[in-house]
Amino acid sequence: MPPTRRSVVALALIASFMVFVDSTIVNVTLAQLGTHLQASRAELEWSLNAYTLSFAALMLGAGAIADTLGAKRAFLTGLLVFTLSSAVCAAAGSMLMLNLARLVQGAGSALLLPSALVLATASATDEHTRHRLVSWWAAAGGAGMAAGPLLGGGLVALANWRAVFAVNVVIGIPAALWAWRAMPTVRRGSRRLDVAGMSTATAFIGGLVFALIEAPVRGWSDPAVLGAAALAVAGLVSFVWVERSVRSPLLPPGLYADRGFAATAIQGSLLNFAFYGVLFSMSLLLQQGRHLSALVTGLLFLPLTGLISIANIGSAPLVRRIGRPAVLALGQAVITVAMLGLAWASTSSAVWPMVLALVPIGFSSGLLVPTMTAQSIAAVEPALHGAASAAFNTSRQIGGAIGVATFGPLLGTAHNLARGFVTCAVVAAGASLLGLVVTALGRRAPELVRSAT
Repeated sequence: MPPTRRSVVALALIASFMVFVDSTIVNVTLAQLGTHLQASRAELEWSLNAYTLSFAALMLGAGAIADTLGAKRAFLTGLLVFTLSSAVCAAAGSMLMLNLARLVQGAGSALLLPSALVLATASATDEHTRHRLVSWWAAAGGAGMAAGPLLGGGLVALANWRAVFAVNVVIGIPAALWAWRAMPTVRRGSRRLDVAGMSTATAFIGGLVFALIEAPVRGWSDPAVLGAAALAVAGLVSFVWVERSVRSPLLPPGLYADRGFAATAIQGSLLNFAFYGVLFSMSLLLQQGRHLSALVTGLLFLPLTGLISIANIGSAPLVRRIGRPAVLALGQAVITVAMLGLAWASTSSAVWPMVLALVPIGFSSGLLVPTMTAQSIAAVEPALHGAASAAFNTSRQIGGAIGVATFGPLLGTAHNLARGFVTCAVVAAGASLLGLVVTALGRRAPELVRSAT
């Protein structure tokens, strides 16, 4: 591999690792944020969801943005935005400043991630090489997600919560200088940027999650909550209208009309709803309810996050052996049972039963994500593959944001976290069961039957 190509691939892997680290690393800082910045439960939820929301909203149009700016310029812009906003997070003196910076950080991630993949695969000389590079890129993201809680726990133990964000600056600045010198310029595409679609999608997602997070604190009759709910409805209606009117829509007409794709998008949303909701609620249970340190909490999460990358690698051979629908059904069934086991295990004074229940959840999640991703693409015609991939990943991010927003109120106050967590785990099991039902119904669709053959 030529030196320039090695540099580009290395930078793409670093970018994928950084983006997905920040989707899980903040969970172990929640207890310190609550103490140091006097954060409420809703503000702690926003520290996770602000990142997810801007990431999800811009991810729909990320490919078009990379085409408009050029992949190298989009990569550098995303990396600089991500790095500078991380510095603001590290220096934040209030939760408002932190959460606004997290919002910007998510926007940087949305620019960084797809442009990194474009640059990494642009030099591939054959399809086999391209698939291998995509696998490395995905594995780096999985490794980042797995390392997040452990790395965050270590940084909090060595310093404090600020180090969790400062480490992005330490990595980001040298990476930006390296990218400026080493990355080639990839020819721009001709896609139009659907600004109206991105704006209305952002209004819908932001309004929905704001209402879900703030309603338990403010009440559903609060003007701000009612305004957010109205914004969500208006954003959704406007988005549907815009997408039917523009020449280059973010979601081409007929994408969600495809029963196979719609089923997979719902499955991905339900998976993230359960996964990120449990990650959030269990972080608070272990640190605030059981008074464990951030480092110990990160170590306890390793069976959940660490098995994801291993299962990612094993998913393709299993799919070849038993088929995608069977892998989807098996994974969701295992998660359903394991979530109920986690609810039961959380009533024990010992921690090890909970850790044991996390093992099948982590491994099954690792099997499901690449299988669902492949299914979302296979369910539609080749011309819609890019849009399907973006829409599927956006639905997953929205599911995760709604999960955190929903599980926060369900968890309850510090005086009854144990009882609240049982409720959270049971709801997560219900979400996985619903995903299993969707899989069973979707399997009858001609699109899924055709893609499984």
